[in-house]
Amino acid sequence: MTTALHIALIGETFPPEVNGVANTLGRLCAGLRERGHRLQVVRPRQSADRGRHGDEQLLLTRGWPLPGYPGLQWGQSATGKLLHRWQRERPDVIYIATEGPLGLSALRCARRLGIPAVSGFHTNFQQYSGHYGFGLLSRLLTRYLRWFHNHSRLTLVPSASQRMELTRRGFERLELLSRGVDSQLFHPARRSATLRAGWGVGDDDLVVLHVGRLAPEKNLGLLGSSFRSLQAAHPQRRLKLVVVGDGPLRASLQLQWPEAHFCGMQLGEALATHYASGDLFLFPSLSETFGNVVLEALASGLGVVAYDQAAAAQHIRHGHNGALAEPGDERGFAEAASWLLEDEENLRRVRLNARRHASHQGWDAIVGQFEAYLRGALQAPPEQRAAASAPAESLRHQPPAVPVARSRR
Repeated sequence: MTTALHIALIGETFPPEVNGVANTLGRLCAGLRERGHRLQVVRPRQSADRGRHGDEQLLLTRGWPLPGYPGLQWGQSATGKLLHRWQRERPDVIYIATEGPLGLSALRCARRLGIPAVSGFHTNFQQYSGHYGFGLLSRLLTRYLRWFHNHSRLTLVPSASQRMELTRRGFERLELLSRGVDSQLFHPARRSATLRAGWGVGDDDLVVLHVGRLAPEKNLGLLGSSFRSLQAAHPQRRLKLVVVGDGPLRASLQLQWPEAHFCGMQLGEALATHYASGDLFLFPSLSETFGNVVLEALASGLGVVAYDQAAAAQHIRHGHNGALAEPGDERGFAEAASWLLEDEENLRRVRLNARRHASHQGWDAIVGQFEAYLRGALQAPPEQRAAASAPAESLRHQPPAVPVARSRR
């Protein structure tokens, strides 16, 4: 019988917070616990934690608001807390999901105590910085992130394209850990005529859907221009743009797209119903490490249009279960969307194949692979174990940049 592990998971975001990283970490934790492992989550205190002091499965730390991302926060360094807890109850292995002060303190403590540390690269924070007026910091952030991850035994990345990009930038020991989807929750059967009527569309009308954070890094200008191109190319079809999500650009987008219907943030079954009630799904982002919404849209049976990278590159075969464009080719993106409407059979076939593909992309296999990576960190080659357990003082002398907690999508 396989021995159960004591695993500590460190991250600045966790359910019930709503973002891609929180969703992924929640799924991984639940799956590991179902497999009999003992999990300790280390995260900043959330508003729902008032009066809660944590327990053996939860270690709460202090958090600070993350500028530009209301409702999210970064965690304060917790070296003393972690050393006290881990000297008393030593984990077999730790997983660090974010690289801010909390993650850095966890990495230092793990190296000081000789605990294997696996890290995850969840968000392109160095790429996001240019969208928030911090473009000059991008190179420093890349240097810090590379330094951070190269001091862990293994770094897990969600997509093959992300692994190639990070390898090119000098990141070492990268392995692929994709994402899954709950294909019972996200299902075409949840399509709602009542919801569609509330959007002002009928059975024969087509809903062009977008789900995600309404923020500068999401390339949403292309969403609007592609929708207008669809209207011009297919004047015989009645199209409606429906936007699900919230963020700093919502107010300005509502002014730019007065014909669109903005639904705000949706969760759980309500979100699944919104997906299933659409027809096309446009995802113009170029900043994703994965993009969970792509898999959710495929599982919901939508005709997905995206750039050929991250989740779309892994899960979409152009013309079979979706439509792809070369990254950065805005004209190609609009043409890919238009192709889906050129023939009713195109959209029907793609939507059917999308659902078939996504129905086989469950979380169980992903959790099993994650468990295997954690076990593998315990069996690292001798030379890697020696490097990874070098004195923690080396960490203090080498950071090339002030650690900044990453935004999460």
